[in-house]
Amino acid sequence: MPALLTPDFGLLFWMLFSFLLVFGVLAKFGFPVITRMVSDRQNYIRRTLEEAEETNRQTRAILDDTHRQQEEILKKAMADGEKLIRHAQQKATEETEKQLEAARQQIAFLREKALHEINAQVALLSMDMAEKILHRQLDDKAKEEAFILQMLDEAEHLPQ
Repeated sequence: MPALLTPDFGLLFWMLFSFLLVFGVLAKFGFPVITRMVSDRQNYIRRTLEEAEETNRQTRAILDDTHRQQEEILKKAMADGEKLIRHAQQKATEETEKQLEAARQQIAFLREKALHEINAQVALLSMDMAEKILHRQLDDKAKEEAFILQMLDEAEHLPQ
């Protein structure tokens, strides 16, 4: 059993020779391909990371620009809304003033009309009274005054 555990000098020589031969072939043909592939992969990953960072920066810039535009649009919309509200309030105030002025004119017109009607009725009553007084030929001053007082009482009780 000692022969199995202790290698001979020939076996060691051939094992070393085989290892060096495989290592040499790998060093000449395999390792450069492997290192080139690893380097290419590393460069690809680095480029991809740089592109991702650039895309991320562009996305942030676009988002910032979008937020700024959104704020501007909101501010403009609020200003336009306030302007519309002020315009509507001003228009409502003007319309109210027009209606109040029309009502004032209507009231003034009706007042004038009522005054003319009252004046006309007073004139008619005065003429009636004068006519009745003239038709009646009164010789007595006391009867004339009593008749005038009677006419005034009747004038007060006339329907309006």
